[in-house]
Amino acid sequence: MPPSPTCTSVPTSADPAPVAVTCGEPAGIGPEVIAKARALAPEVPFFAIGNPDHFRGSSAEVRVIGAPREATADALCVLPHDVPGPAVPGRPDPAQAAGVISAIARAVALAESGQAGAVCTAPIHKKALKDGADFPHPGHTEYLAALAGGAEVVMMLACDALRVVPATIHVALTRVPEVLTPATLETALRVTHAGLRRDFGVRAPRIAVAGLNPHAGEGGTMGREEVEWIAPLVVRLSEELGCFGPLPADTMFHAGARAGYDAAVCMYHDQALIPIKTVDFAGGVNVTLGLPFVRTSPDHGTAFDIAGRGVADATSMTAALRMAWDMARRRAEAF
Repeated sequence: MPPSPTCTSVPTSADPAPVAVTCGEPAGIGPEVIAKARALAPEVPFFAIGNPDHFRGSSAEVRVIGAPREATADALCVLPHDVPGPAVPGRPDPAQAAGVISAIARAVALAESGQAGAVCTAPIHKKALKDGADFPHPGHTEYLAALAGGAEVVMMLACDALRVVPATIHVALTRVPEVLTPATLETALRVTHAGLRRDFGVRAPRIAVAGLNPHAGEGGTMGREEVEWIAPLVVRLSEELGCFGPLPADTMFHAGARAGYDAAVCMYHDQALIPIKTVDFAGGVNVTLGLPFVRTSPDHGTAFDIAGRGVADATSMTAALRMAWDMARRRAEAF
């Protein structure tokens, strides 16, 4: 798969508005990696949404701004948002949950109004949000879809060497056979195809489809899903969407196989995430395809165990910001 182009040019007056970066869980490594990314991605205009005090003492100078248009690259610009109390590393505070959630909604509103060119979200801690604000969504992806009016979305994990999409996301493995339906898989394929064209500039996408069972069912001897409906669906959509398969998942992620497709659609969470985290653990980016705005996120969690120690790796946050900016510029050029 050819790598996505990396943004290296200086922003111009024709570029979209700066990227809005949500604070994420204040007790995690979000504030640290956002601050570090300011120096690592000087070509990307962005601002953070959160409590400015949660970023003070970081590796970047903090500058409070009153509007997204005031964001500059010579400091970590923060648009103040009500996330009360101190950020205590490794100790999430349920009292901050509502502020963390509303920061995401605010970033989306800014993107939808054109004041932000894209949304990049720092990691959240789902239990803290549920405990503090009864957050009903399994994760960012589902919440963003709800904010977008129930848009049909898929979660893509992307790096230079691989792009993967799980057709089912945050569900227990025992529930995958009931959640994975022909409609679910077709939606994943259609949204992936459209996203590759619109956001990654792939004119004729090639999408590899993984099997559900070992050896892709091996002709029905290790499971009937491939024979009964997965293969027929892929064949029906192959010409329209450039998809092929189902392929045995254990042989489709080595370098030679990856060269034959632009993205792989997998059947469940770990089938997709294990390969990309093995190929590029530090540099993967979470992208939500199907939204009316661009959204990316680093492909890691809150990392409470190292929060506050200054050792967090900002590679994924930096890659997420660069990808968000690339995608925002690509969408802007299309209009």
